[in-house]
Amino acid sequence: MDSALQIMDMSNTFIEHSFVINNFVVTVGKQIKDSLCRVLGDGVQYQWRENNNNIIIPDASINCNTRDRKNVSLTGIPRMVMEVLSEATEQYDRTGKMQIYQKVGISEYWIVDWRKKQIEIYLNDGKEDGTTYFYLYKTITEHNKEELQIVMFPNFKITFEELFAL
Repeated sequence: MDSALQIMDMSNTFIEHSFVINNFVVTVGKQIKDSLCRVLGDGVQYQWRENNNNIIIPDASINCNTRDRKNVSLTGIPRMVMEVLSEATEQYDRTGKMQIYQKVGISEYWIVDWRKKQIEIYLNDGKEDGTTYFYLYKTITEHNKEELQIVMFPNFKITFEELFAL
């Protein structure tokens, strides 16, 4: 009985995780279709020399440079990346992936926690020595949900309710 419950819990996590990604891709994708940029969902892989050409797969990204490719991987740097937390990936999303995204120069990084219904928006800024760092620009919850915006793409909108719709 315990193993059946465990499988059901993992299944629910996966489905809600996927809903958030799909909601973002579909909602923003409809608005962005007439631009040079594309909204890409989970499964699209990137390969950057700044990351020793290791493959990384964000949950969602907005990329205006999809022509640059290496085999099946994109090599262009997305302007915005979103990771949706799960128990298995939260530590990596907050440390390893964040460091990679900062190093390659991604401008905006969202960490979305569907369990808490919270979005942390990080922006990449430069130091005088030429290095970059992420800083927490804003945390969005139910209390300030009207402030949700894609900073790098202010004309593209997704509401708090649209992002977390099940």
